[in-house]
Amino acid sequence: MPQVLDVHAVRAWCALALEALGRDREEIDAINVYPVADGDTGTNLYLTVESAVQAVEAVFTGLEPAPPALSDVVHAMAHGALIGARGNSGTILAQLLRGMAQVLAGDADGEADHSESAVGDTLRRALRRAAESAREAVAHPVEGTVLTVAAAAADAADGRSGDCGDVARAAYDGARTALDATPGQLAVLGRAGVVDAGGRGLVAVLGALTEALSGDPVAPPGGRGVHHARVAAGQSLDCADGEGPAFEVIYLLEADDQAVARLRTRLDGLGDSLVVVGGDGLWNVHVHVDDAGAAVEAGVEAGRPYRIRITHFAAGDAHTTHPTSGSAPTGERAQRAIVAVVPGEGLAGLYSEAGATVVPERPGEVPGSGELVEAIRRAHAREVVLLPNDAELRHTAAAAAEQARTEGVRVALIPTRSAIQGIAALAVHEKERRFDEDVVAMTSAAGATRYAELAVAERQSWTMAGICQAGDFLGLIDGDVAVIGEEVTRTARTTLDRMLAAGGEMVTLVLGDEVPDEVAERLERHVRETYLAVDTVVYRGGRNSALMLIGVE
Repeated sequence: MPQVLDVHAVRAWCALALEALGRDREEIDAINVYPVADGDTGTNLYLTVESAVQAVEAVFTGLEPAPPALSDVVHAMAHGALIGARGNSGTILAQLLRGMAQVLAGDADGEADHSESAVGDTLRRALRRAAESAREAVAHPVEGTVLTVAAAAADAADGRSGDCGDVARAAYDGARTALDATPGQLAVLGRAGVVDAGGRGLVAVLGALTEALSGDPVAPPGGRGVHHARVAAGQSLDCADGEGPAFEVIYLLEADDQAVARLRTRLDGLGDSLVVVGGDGLWNVHVHVDDAGAAVEAGVEAGRPYRIRITHFAAGDAHTTHPTSGSAPTGERAQRAIVAVVPGEGLAGLYSEAGATVVPERPGEVPGSGELVEAIRRAHAREVVLLPNDAELRHTAAAAAEQARTEGVRVALIPTRSAIQGIAALAVHEKERRFDEDVVAMTSAAGATRYAELAVAERQSWTMAGICQAGDFLGLIDGDVAVIGEEVTRTARTTLDRMLAAGGEMVTLVLGDEVPDEVAERLERHVRETYLAVDTVVYRGGRNSALMLIGVE
């Protein structure tokens, strides 16, 4: 069956791209030496795609159960990337996605197309338009960068006939080959022995497109041998050419085309790494300058700038970001704070009483990295321990931690996968201890806590414990279905027995609103009568919490 790019494929592509960039973020950050060796390309790309994913999901959510039109989805993807673009690489990626969206939506060159899916020829034209529009957005294009990789992907796609799957695979293979050649095209990459970080991120995005269309994961890109050798030896990749401008300035701008044309000329005279992307009255402006105020003033003259971010490239590769707007607290910072993602109002109260800054997790809606960064700012501390309490948040939390570090906050991410593990970590937290010692103790407590969740099956499906029917109770231990039952108390008791078979000293139960008190009483009595010297503590999760959470430590 021919593979086409429809709304579901675009949605899957965005999600897979975010997953891939989350997985590769640290590696991409580590090889970031051009145009500034500030080690944030992977993080910037992740945050840009995260914004695109949120925009796409909003379109689907707003129209469910009916699917949205392809044009609405790709426009949302491009708009989300535009308003969330970070750094030089994220801004260019936003323009690449915008160029693709113009063709996929059928509105390039004034054409009108209301088709529900794109075929191979349309995808080829979309990749070509993406490469061209990205190059046009950069004031002074340089070979050996993401622009070269994008052009090579479009060239490879042009030479391949077939459906969208064939075209995407050709583009991915062409991009990988071009990426491997970047150290020979750009001197700073050659000296560092690394490939271009932005190009490496684009390869990950194209790999996600290939996987979304074919269903098969792609091979990881190569060309990283020298980089791995240097990282293993603990060497720093500080290879920027010369001193360079002192500030990175980024802002969204509402302005017409003529004003933006004048702005390009003005900013080009102020600094370098100038990228202006967007259109239809909304633009994302990125430039490196010594006079940050003049760059902002140029935006004011052109239109209405907002979401202004000024980053100072400090000594070494560290940099400090100064948002020009926000609600960060003022006054003296606390020494240490805990920031935790928590499901349920009852648990949120428990965490808050323990002194944590809480980010609520709503059913079916995980917080974005921006929400976590804002919580870290609210905590207003020099040191922050971040508890994501959800396995799906590991990449999002890592990106938020990296962003907060650029603002001068020391952040330690403890990879808690459940609020139960977060409770265990919080129980051993002592702010008087040295930061590293406190983090080690909290990490050990979380890691020693097995967790389970009781849920209700929404439909018939295969699980590791067998076939469940809609309405069955499921006992998930460490994320995998281990028990299937027809009654909540019996299912919880069986799940507890499975967990305590390996030993334990403490059982923690968190009950949702719909679970009556007598269920907890029966489970407490079962633990007391069956397992000697095992204590039980019970909390109410409150509204928006899981049916039941179980912890054994």
